[in-house]
Amino acid sequence: MKIGVPKEIKNNESRVALTPSGVQVMTQNGHAVYIENNAGVNSGFSNDQYIRAGATILTTANEVFEIADMIMKVKEPIAVEYDLIRPNQLLFTYFHFASNETLTRAMIASKAVCLAYETVESNHTLPLLVPMSEVAGRMSIQEGAKYLEKPKGGKGILLGGVPGVKPANVLVLGGGIVGTQAALMAAGLGAHVTIADISLPRLRYLSEIMPANVDTLMSSQYNIEQLLPTTDLVIGAVLIPGAKAPHLITRQMLKLMEPGSVLVDVAIDQGGCFETAHPTTHAEPVYEVDGILHYCVANIPGAVPFTSTLALTNATLPYAVKLANLGWEKACEQNEDLRKGLNIVNGEVVYKAIAETFNL
Repeated sequence: MKIGVPKEIKNNESRVALTPSGVQVMTQNGHAVYIENNAGVNSGFSNDQYIRAGATILTTANEVFEIADMIMKVKEPIAVEYDLIRPNQLLFTYFHFASNETLTRAMIASKAVCLAYETVESNHTLPLLVPMSEVAGRMSIQEGAKYLEKPKGGKGILLGGVPGVKPANVLVLGGGIVGTQAALMAAGLGAHVTIADISLPRLRYLSEIMPANVDTLMSSQYNIEQLLPTTDLVIGAVLIPGAKAPHLITRQMLKLMEPGSVLVDVAIDQGGCFETAHPTTHAEPVYEVDGILHYCVANIPGAVPFTSTLALTNATLPYAVKLANLGWEKACEQNEDLRKGLNIVNGEVVYKAIAETFNL
């Protein structure tokens, strides 16, 4: 199979979908790999490294899309790439269709095969979402701490406090991978953390593994409203696979918070779990609503591309090899994990949550 890896062109997206190590594995399996010029530079991988691993370097994205049977990306195609995609071409990347109707309809029109990292499922887990969720969860605290600083517009509070001064209060909404990593990171910095979820078994588990400065809470509007007046940083980490995230904090609820408090919406690529959230970029990551700072970058892990690329490709490569060796149809017939990753096939939506979102 011919595998193409274009350079990511979404705002401040520096990751790459395949490392030189991954190229070597693909070529050892008898496949040809085509990498766009300098696609891996921002992740620390030079053209020469790819060439030594067996890849062919192409000058433009057009050439990559034209020659490849399977396109491997990190982020969803953006408008300038739509016309490059061919019928029956396999796209293996993050899509997050439920938050983007324009993208959904463009991929339907392309008649390509869209296999989404975020809905590949194994034993009730999302193995290709996990590594980026781990990065995003940890970074959400790093970024939240930064924007709590006064020069950044925050209330001027140190997450961990100091002897004689209380630490910050952090509320984490969602006890999945993102929420767990965020809570551990915030607790490690010395903050007082509350992690809220609607699953009692999950809360029991979190109660067992979390440090002493982390409390668990059954998530409800009432309980969230009780905490907001004393909360300095809120992390939105709610995920419904393939579907839009629910709005757990409304605009009205912002009035309960102190000015200079910070909301970090890690769920923004699935529509966001704050009513006032809209996607931002690493170039302009924050905005203010009613005195509350909102950090809603849709590709948080893109800020640390070396770590993120290695973490992502560790997870995606075994699946990509299956797709290349067997072709997508046979691979999805034989592998239920991959079958659940199919979102759009030759103009038809085949993932229920996406179809329901757009009444398709």
